Amino acid sequence: MEARQRTRTPGVFEVTDRAAFMALESEWNALVAATADEPFHRHEFLRVWVDNFAPEARLRVLTLRDGEGRLVAALPLVAGRALLSGVPVRRLSSTANPHSCRFDLLAREPESAAETFLAHLRRDGSWDVLLLTDVPEGGAGWCLDEAARAAGLPRGSWESLRSPYVPLPASWEACQATLSSRFKANCRRRRRKLEERGRVEVERVEGGLELEARLEEGFALEASGWKGRRGTAMAQDGRTRGFYSELAHEAGYAGRLALYFLRLDGRAVAFQYGLCHGGRYFLLKPGYDESLGECSPGQLLMEEVLRDCVARGLREFDFLGPDMVWKRDWTERVRRHSWLYVFNDTAFGRALCAAKFRWGPSVREVVARWTR
Repeated sequence: MEARQRTRTPGVFEVTDRAAFMALESEWNALVAATADEPFHRHEFLRVWVDNFAPEARLRVLTLRDGEGRLVAALPLVAGRALLSGVPVRRLSSTANPHSCRFDLLAREPESAAETFLAHLRRDGSWDVLLLTDVPEGGAGWCLDEAARAAGLPRGSWESLRSPYVPLPASWEACQATLSSRFKANCRRRRRKLEERGRVEVERVEGGLELEARLEEGFALEASGWKGRRGTAMAQDGRTRGFYSELAHEAGYAGRLALYFLRLDGRAVAFQYGLCHGGRYFLLKPGYDESLGECSPGQLLMEEVLRDCVARGLREFDFLGPDMVWKRDWTERVRRHSWLYVFNDTAFGRALCAAKFRWGPSVREVVARWTR
């Protein structure tokens, strides 16, 4: 069913093909700007994600329009089959994966939209479980969880990420005042060690003719370290490489891209792939030369990026992704994210919920006790 772009009848309309989804771009981004204004929810981010990670997937983008035909809520989903606790299921899931960083329901009135979307899905027996991944604490997606609880549907959640972030003050001196004296001394010592090896410079790339070459440089640097050994570097998977390349060009064109390089005698020794949006900097991917580990080039670049963010008047640096020791050198603040599960109100759905949230944890607890 194609999207209805203008209607006087309020209600839920599903978008199930790429062309119809493309037609939503302008009003979709207007909805994002009025609700959850982050780059991961914008139309171009989702389009690039679908084109690279789910080009053959069956789209089920739920949209809600009011009596004037205005888009007031949206929930982008894909339908497919998956395993849950080892059991094949028909799953509706968010258009997201670990490269999406976070996902949320977009809605001007989240409670009402959640109830309406859930009622729409309950009239459809073609799914067993609805999964929303990495919904932030306080996000509108939690209204779907609450609507499911109020309706008596089987449901559950588990915490997936704690993403550190740094609220940025008005001056670099105020930012430094939040750091421990020992850590600042270590940074000074490491910088001296790096400067003893050659000329140290910082470069920021926002797009332009050099973008492709700089991306290749960043991809190569990231792949040279532990991510390359694990096979998780951006350049090692065609879909992942395509996603970050296309996203960089889209963000560069829109003035949201920020690639940072720390250079030693012109050679890149640390790299950050970030997006700037709404007064915030979002770190999607870092990388550094591990042969210079004693100089901590990644942390030295972090210092330079934070300094530049403060100088540009940004209000927050968001590390995204999982909690890690090196991130905690800069902040103690984290955003919690969760995976939200809603199961269809059938005997199978209730059994799946029990297997996921009751039987499975109980079995693991028994095994853990037995092996102590």
